[in-house]
Amino acid sequence: MTQLLRGQAFADFVLGYEHTAFRLETRERYNEPEEAEQVRRFLAGEPDYAWNEEWAAMMRRRTALGQRMMRVRIVSEPRSDYTRFGLDLARVNVAAGEDIRYLPREQAKDLDLPGHDFWLVDSSRVGILRFGYDDVLLGAALRRSVHGIQQVSVELSAGAGGARPQASGTAP
Repeated sequence: MTQLLRGQAFADFVLGYEHTAFRLETRERYNEPEEAEQVRRFLAGEPDYAWNEEWAAMMRRRTALGQRMMRVRIVSEPRSDYTRFGLDLARVNVAAGEDIRYLPREQAKDLDLPGHDFWLVDSSRVGILRFGYDDVLLGAALRRSVHGIQQVSVELSAGAGGARPQASGTAP
């Protein structure tokens, strides 16, 4: 069995990028315990993203240094509650420098994409994300080869399949 990076080791892997960090998000929902209250507030019409300020500040600093973080989120219609929450939160993160794009699931079916989430760090290290039955992140399994994964990130970054950037303040 593959050992998973968890907790601080996982955070160090993702945030250890010097140039680029790319994530493909394929799931309808992520059950992150630290986001549960924020999702609840969003669904109640009371979004408050003050909890995200540390992340946004880090993104501003890293963007100013020329470091780039990008996510492509594959989404279904109608949008799930979590997707709507993510779209709203993306406004804050895009304004801070993250490049977040959305690709409709129907269009993604025509592309040769992996069926799992991953992080590609500096085009040289891949972490395949593993989730429990309850959609909670278990950790990342590191892969030795970036073959295929690197090409996916290049194509999606270039807008393949119609992956649309999330403009600050707008929903794709």
